[in-house]
Amino acid sequence: QVQLVESGGGLVQPGGSLRLSCAASRRISGLYSMGWYRQAPGKQRDLVAAITSGDTISYADSVKGRFTISRDYAKNTVYLQMNSLKPEDTAVYYCNAVLTPTPWVRNDYWGQGTQVTVSS
Repeated sequence: QVQLVESGGGLVQPGGSLRLSCAASRRISGLYSMGWYRQAPGKQRDLVAAITSGDTISYADSVKGRFTISRDYAKNTVYLQMNSLKPEDTAVYYCNAVLTPTPWVRNDYWGQGTQVTVSS
């Protein structure tokens, strides 16, 4: 089991920056991956960025060059630095953690979500 608590959302003007944090209830070094997803009203939840235990990082095309995912093992926390924000980045952002207790089993855990609104 993994509990995830997000923070850092809010209202920001276009072109501004925000940093989201996701604190895990256990050592993140034992997780297969952690990442951020987002869901806008009426749309599906999509991957924004993810980082695996092997340091493989992936980003959605729409955020490449603007968002950066990072982690702090000492704090068991994953961050999403969001720069040059656009109105289309407005969504609820969810932290995700993946455990793979066996090679054929994948368990996904989710935070409660944090609202990011980009508007002037």
